[in-house]
Amino acid sequence: MGVRILLDTHVFLWWLFDDSCTPAGLKNSLKDVENEVFVSAASVWEIATKYRLGKLPQAGAVAKNVPPWIVRAGFKPLNVTPAHAQLAGAWQIDHRDPFDRMLAAQAKIEDLGLASVDKRMALFPIKVIAA
Repeated sequence: MGVRILLDTHVFLWWLFDDSCTPAGLKNSLKDVENEVFVSAASVWEIATKYRLGKLPQAGAVAKNVPPWIVRAGFKPLNVTPAHAQLAGAWQIDHRDPFDRMLAAQAKIEDLGLASVDKRMALFPIKVIAA
C-alpha cells in the first residue's frame, strides 16, 4: 500500500517541466504507482493567477488549461470543500499566503502528506514530504 500525497504548486510545476529542483527522493515517490498523488484546485487557481500576473511566464501552456495536465501526469484532482475553506481561513498561524493555507488545510483534513520544499509549510500541523 502506497502513501497519499498532495503536491504543493511548485512541485507540480517542477514535475511537469522535469525540473532539477525536484529532490530525487520526491521524484521517486511521485513515480511510484503505489502512491496516490493529488493536485488541488487551489493549485490550479494559483497557476492561473500567477500566470495572469506575469509571475509564471514559462507556464503558459499549462496555465491556459491546467486540468488535462493533472490527468496526463497521472495525478488526481482534489476539489476544495467548505471544510477545507473553513480551516484555511480559521487557522491561527502566521502564514498569509492563501494558496498555502488551503493546501495545508486540505492535507490536514484529507490526511495527505504535502510534497513541498517550502520550509514555511512546517508552521502547519501537517506531514510535509520534502525529499
